[in-house]
Amino acid sequence: MPTELCFGEKTLAGFGGKISLLGENALIVTGKMSAIKSGAQEELLEILGKADIKHSIFNKISENPTIDMVMQGVDVFGENDCDFVIGVGGGSPIDAAKAISAIKANKLNKDDIYCSEKIKRSYPIVAIPTTSGTGSEVTPYSVVIFENRKAGFGSPFMFPKISFIDPRYTRSLDNRITRDTAIDALSHLLEGIYSVKRNKIIYPLIYKGVSLIYSSLIKTIDEPQNLVLRGNLMQASLYGGIVIAQTGTTLQHSIGYPLTVEFGTSHGLANGIVMKEIMELYCKDKIIANEIKNLFNYLKIKQDDFYNWLNKFNMKMENRLSDAFIKAKSQEILKSRNMQATPGSVSLDDIESILKRI
Repeated sequence: MPTELCFGEKTLAGFGGKISLLGENALIVTGKMSAIKSGAQEELLEILGKADIKHSIFNKISENPTIDMVMQGVDVFGENDCDFVIGVGGGSPIDAAKAISAIKANKLNKDDIYCSEKIKRSYPIVAIPTTSGTGSEVTPYSVVIFENRKAGFGSPFMFPKISFIDPRYTRSLDNRITRDTAIDALSHLLEGIYSVKRNKIIYPLIYKGVSLIYSSLIKTIDEPQNLVLRGNLMQASLYGGIVIAQTGTTLQHSIGYPLTVEFGTSHGLANGIVMKEIMELYCKDKIIANEIKNLFNYLKIKQDDFYNWLNKFNMKMENRLSDAFIKAKSQEILKSRNMQATPGSVSLDDIESILKRI
């Protein structure tokens, strides 16, 4: 993982001068309000001003960005002669910033993004997260909606050069976003154990990250301005990003994507809705079941305690899933890229059964 990490309160003020080594004209990629509300954009502009770095702002990125939004950003990057990109916000703006960088640097058409062999370089990328969820600040992936499907693409060239991770920027998050983004981070950590690419060298990050979310999320919702708790969630999110940069994601993500595209269910909530079902499915695999048991031994809780904790967040589908939706999307899920890292033999019946139960 080649990303340089600057973690802590006011880290942008302390280390923001590093940005001047990356270029002279930045494209800042954000959403409409999150970067402003968090305070991150104001502090970034101050740093750029001191370093005499020109900038343009592209603030058209919504939750679950489409490839067309990204291509708009590519045009803005070119029109303003930018030479590096700064993603500020949740996973969507940071993912979009990576995509803009890779597409522009390699002169790709939008149809080329899933041909990773065509990504041979990128413009420098800076990431400034304002949520504690995706870990996009330390991964080489970008997830976008393409032809009504949500799917990720990536390349080692898409790792950010520098990430500035400041828990102060998450204090403006409401309880729903706090919950959903933390559950997304929890999913990343668990999938580091589930994945066929799991590696014991990253288990300390997985165990610590799960522990931080389990002990801090409910308290953070009760005390949203508590920077210690916010820092715990941001640290866990960072660990989750580091983990999936090594292991990729699995069925846990594949099964959640159609819920987001079809019903607008937030990505983290979609992961949370199926989290227990996925864990139960993987427990049929003796190796994964033992890995899960070891995790709960570390946490000094039982698996049922974890399920009871999840139930406190009341994560449920608001929409009924039709038989036609279940049948069509199960086929799509089974063929998704994330399934390559999924352990065991997951069948079409397994996927349909989970969708029916939720």
